[in-house]
Amino acid sequence: MLGKQQTGVLGGYRGRVLAFGLALLWLWGALPAWAAEKMAPSAEEAAIQVKEIVVSAQKVETEQRKITQKIDVYTEQEIQNRTLVNRNLAEIFLYSPGAFINTLSRNDANWGSYGGLGPKYNTYLLDGLPIDSFVDPMSLDYLNLERAEIHRGPASIMYANYMSMDFAGNQAPLAGISNLITKEKITEPFTLISMGGGSWNTIEGRIYHQGHREDLHYFIGGTYEQSDYKNYGTNPSWLNMINSPDYQKGKVYFKTTYFIEPDKSKISLFAHHTMHDGDTGRPNRGFNHQYDLVNAAYENRLMDNLTLNFKAGYRYYDRSWEEDNFPVNLQLREKDGVIQNVVPADLSLSFRHWGESLLTFGTDFQFVTYRTYAKVNGVTSTGNKMHAFQNGVYLEEKIIYGQWVFRAGGRYAYTGHSYDLIGGVVPEVSSKSWHRGLWSAGVRFNALENLAFFANGGSSYVVPSAKSIGGTLKAADRGVPGRNGQLPNPGLKPESGIGSDVGVEYWPLKNLSMTLRGFYNVVNDVIVENVVSQTPSQSQSVNAGDSTALGVEYDVTHYLNRYVTWFANFTYINTNVKNNVDPAQNNSEIPFVPKWLANVGVTLNLPSNISVSPYFHFVGHYYDSTDKFNRQQFGNYAVFNAKVRAGLFKTRICEGFLNLDLNNIGNRRYANPWQFQDPGFNFLARFELRM
Repeated sequence: MLGKQQTGVLGGYRGRVLAFGLALLWLWGALPAWAAEKMAPSAEEAAIQVKEIVVSAQKVETEQRKITQKIDVYTEQEIQNRTLVNRNLAEIFLYSPGAFINTLSRNDANWGSYGGLGPKYNTYLLDGLPIDSFVDPMSLDYLNLERAEIHRGPASIMYANYMSMDFAGNQAPLAGISNLITKEKITEPFTLISMGGGSWNTIEGRIYHQGHREDLHYFIGGTYEQSDYKNYGTNPSWLNMINSPDYQKGKVYFKTTYFIEPDKSKISLFAHHTMHDGDTGRPNRGFNHQYDLVNAAYENRLMDNLTLNFKAGYRYYDRSWEEDNFPVNLQLREKDGVIQNVVPADLSLSFRHWGESLLTFGTDFQFVTYRTYAKVNGVTSTGNKMHAFQNGVYLEEKIIYGQWVFRAGGRYAYTGHSYDLIGGVVPEVSSKSWHRGLWSAGVRFNALENLAFFANGGSSYVVPSAKSIGGTLKAADRGVPGRNGQLPNPGLKPESGIGSDVGVEYWPLKNLSMTLRGFYNVVNDVIVENVVSQTPSQSQSVNAGDSTALGVEYDVTHYLNRYVTWFANFTYINTNVKNNVDPAQNNSEIPFVPKWLANVGVTLNLPSNISVSPYFHFVGHYYDSTDKFNRQQFGNYAVFNAKVRAGLFKTRICEGFLNLDLNNIGNRRYANPWQFQDPGFNFLARFELRM
């Protein structure tokens, strides 16, 4: 009922705002070129130059015109101009073409989609090493980021799947890559201290310092936030909050980089810890989460044309939460938990030859342990317990010949699972393994200095995770009141997919860029998370048949002058699921994929050191399941967010700033899957002292 009401209310409002956004897309052609060129200052040119260098495509810094893939770059300043509504770094990409970022709350993960496919088809990286796309973006802090890159389209085979066994399981780069890049070379030492407060008794504190001593560069920081928060469930819902869902979240982190020989070799270490405690609005629905992440990297230019990169890391996820007997009573029933360890590593060599051509070859591996448990009346029992290993060998050649860029490569991937317990019992099959050959190719034609065409294709495969196979419930819990979670499905098959895209980039002016891109992604035996019950809240991973996603994106970005930067984009997506076994799921849509997306935003740098960044985000309708008879429809809403930053004072030793985050200004309490909903308008005011 809530979804129907919002769709009706939105109609006129959405139409007017969408018309305004589309008008902006059209009006760029009417802007006087001579005026824009005359007004564009060197600061904007510098920003454009920063965006022309990317690292996600080939693991070494490369100019955009020398790669075949489409990569968007968000600078440190752009990241700080955006409000992170739910404190989730995935929201950096909220306004990116083709990306549907759908964080359920400040306490929950992003359940969105990329390139017409679900959230597990976009791999997240931190400094080029895989991280969990569900957990780590809501754990990491934004202040230490130098930039963020989103790799649109079929990603390079140089990046492996991430071996997560939690949430939706393994994550593959079929639809793209999101790469969060931390600061490395510190050019401006400073210390930042900030305090803030906002809606729902939210209090935030932050301290950060960066600097360098000769060739040793470093940063260190920490944040703390607490809030009474607000009911983020629909009414009625299985969340049934009777109190404020309060939480406390603390983070500490550091990174140090030592340039052994400047511009030749370096070594770095990054570490991050997050503590996240709270409850979901009932006496016995508390949670306690601990996350640790470590990245170590070594880079050495062995010769003028040969560079070695080695990266290794450690990820620790410890999530625990309480369950009560709702709806019978609110007494404590049990305490559940998930503990996961992931160790990733990657070794690569990049060889430049034939002028600007590049040959990259290497190997990577991951080792994972995963365990779920339940504690009832002081007795702890294990549900799922397993470990897994993944190894890959890859090689990619990129040839630059005149105006042409050609790319082709392959990967051999092996994955092995060993199951000690599934659903609390020793399984009949104690181990499984899969191996697959993968390919990736692309071409780019730089027809003119300001015009380029590109096309890419590639394959991937995803094996079912232990959580997808074993669930968090037993098969006998289906439909049982109070048994909220994921049902098991031991018969899952691995997925395989092929992604492709084609597009054109055009720069009518040096400070005005446009991209038109089409994509077509196919996944066979796709594993989706189906909602099978609302009360109790239960889902199950299923093979939904063969799925296709066909879409088109158009985006424009304009650095008009030193005072105005604006962007707009629109994405249309058509998805289809073929399932000849189950008529209820045949000719359905892929879950969590909106029919269309649109974004319009502007940053105004005003006198008196004031900047204002209003952003509009539009979402078309989407579904939470492939089951046409039991799914729910969501979407058809618009959200207006804004960031305001004002300089208060400046002395010889420090500067003072006021930051104001305004989220969901229209107070659109739109519904989300699993009986979540946006809690509505909220703000955060922060005083920042920079020394």
